[in-house]
Amino acid sequence: MDLDVKQMALALKAIAEEKNLPEETVQEVIEQALAAAYRRDYGEREQEVRVTMNLSTGDVDAYVTKEVVERVGDPAYEISLTEAQAMQKNAQIGDMVEVHEEVKNFGRVAAQTAKQVILQRLREAEREIVMNEYEDKIGTVINALVSRVEGNIVRVDLGKAQGIMPRSEQIQGERYYPGQRLKVFLKDVERGMRGPQLVVSRGSVQFIEWLFRAEVPEMESGAVEIKSISREAGIRTKLAVHSTVPGVDPVGTFVGGHGTRVNAVMSEIGEQEKIDIIVWSDNPEEYITNALSPTKVAKVTVDEGAKKARVTVPEDQLSIAIGKGGQNVRLASKLTGYELDIEGEKVTAPLAETAVAQENVIKPAAPKLKKKTELENSLLEAIEEHGE
Repeated sequence: MDLDVKQMALALKAIAEEKNLPEETVQEVIEQALAAAYRRDYGEREQEVRVTMNLSTGDVDAYVTKEVVERVGDPAYEISLTEAQAMQKNAQIGDMVEVHEEVKNFGRVAAQTAKQVILQRLREAEREIVMNEYEDKIGTVINALVSRVEGNIVRVDLGKAQGIMPRSEQIQGERYYPGQRLKVFLKDVERGMRGPQLVVSRGSVQFIEWLFRAEVPEMESGAVEIKSISREAGIRTKLAVHSTVPGVDPVGTFVGGHGTRVNAVMSEIGEQEKIDIIVWSDNPEEYITNALSPTKVAKVTVDEGAKKARVTVPEDQLSIAIGKGGQNVRLASKLTGYELDIEGEKVTAPLAETAVAQENVIKPAAPKLKKKTELENSLLEAIEEHGE
């Protein structure tokens, strides 16, 4: 017997444990493989065959589905009414009945077929279980271990599955190496030819939100909330926060005593990424002013219909408002949802005229100093007058 069914039965439990699959799933896979092996040795390729296996004895029984006909043309697919009624008394012409066939052994080719089917179906079953397990974790932060770095793609081990972190989901300037332990945000689970593909991220705004959620318990109670986040991973992040409880400082709550909470988040994403936490407001002018922090804003003019705003700042604040490479205004725009146009505050005419007028004021001439000879003569005259 080329296919040792008894040995297969003993291995079933070990396979189920190793692959972390339910025993029933593994048995179903093996029975499907044996059905394929039966068709190879005893039946036809298109036959509908169901196989059961006794785990205790290793006995295999096959059940071939056949149509009840008056005259049998193809015994592989058809059975006479007489034979059918011997197995099932109420069988009628046109019914489909299962004919029991006892299987003693399988040939070498059938055994090879069974092995291929088992491996393929086990992989499929394993993928399906991984899909079901990780689909529930989409949108959460999980622990990962970097397995290898391939160009712009980082492959991570998530325990029961592998994940990929594309360049677009990485933190700019962060270095990755095999064996490195990381927290990652599970963005999506994609079905592919090579099994489920888990896409993870460290550069997304959702990753920042989850890190703060772990550090700020007041978010769970609903006392404070994050209204909006804009981020350029590895460079800067802006958070708009709001308090639903009167008297609670939302910014202070997120920063934490001595900055402990915000520092804990920064230690995970890297100290090079700056985090601005500002107060959200339903007043657009106030919200935009806060979003451009640390810039001092002179005036905000909002066009609500076009979702645009003109922001005037003092000349010495212009570079701060725009930021390096336009970063500050870009993040503020994403945070608020308004297209922001920054302009410097111009010096008004009256002030300029006053300055000119001050320069043109005629100042009284300073008294000239007398020469030494004149001083001596004046002194002598004063003495003579006094003597008289």
